[in-house]
Amino acid sequence: MTDKVAVITAGGSGMGAGAARKLAALGYRVAILSSSGKGEALADELGGIGVTGSNQSNDDLKRLVDRTMERWGRIDALVNSAGHGPRGALLDLSDEDWHRGMDVYFMSVVRPTRLVTPIMQRQKSGSIVNISTFAAFEPDPAFPTSSVFRAGLASYAKLFADRYAAENIRMNNVLPGFIDSLPETPERKSRIPMGRYGTVEEVSELIAFLASDRSGYITGQNIRIDGGITRSV
Repeated sequence: MTDKVAVITAGGSGMGAGAARKLAALGYRVAILSSSGKGEALADELGGIGVTGSNQSNDDLKRLVDRTMERWGRIDALVNSAGHGPRGALLDLSDEDWHRGMDVYFMSVVRPTRLVTPIMQRQKSGSIVNISTFAAFEPDPAFPTSSVFRAGLASYAKLFADRYAAENIRMNNVLPGFIDSLPETPERKSRIPMGRYGTVEEVSELIAFLASDRSGYITGQNIRIDGGITRSV
């Protein structure tokens, strides 16, 4: 896979960083965006490109994509990660909170997708993987803005997948439950049928599969990796 290139947004820590490490271990060249500077440090470690900036900035994202294309000339996979949006009681959230939640959880996918899709069209191939949440289909009152906007992300991914499937460009969402990048609490752990948090490594394995040609007939899907916490069928 040494000719493959992956771009990872919000990749300085957590599941985004895990995905970057996994893809690099599989031979991908990686370009990482993060707001903390940790993405640049990780990219240096992995021999890739690091940009300090926000996935809520079109300019920062364009800088990442432009540097990737200048160095490697292609983008085979885009992994969209995100930080944490506003939380609180449902009716206590302000207009500003809701708009911020949309930026964090939904527009953070829309913006880089706009930039990368034309590149994938020219290549006639590409895979986009969005890190979402189990709460997209079973809304959790502890994560209101995430639940709402990632339900919207499920619709967006299906619309995108249908539009670009014939051009061999795919989009799928990964729906993690409670993962060990999040502080563990007894209440959360008690909700998980497997009795434990998932690991960043387990999520990274799924992301890498969906990013690769091994999942070439999978698109428009929302794939749970949640230890059974989701009750619906």
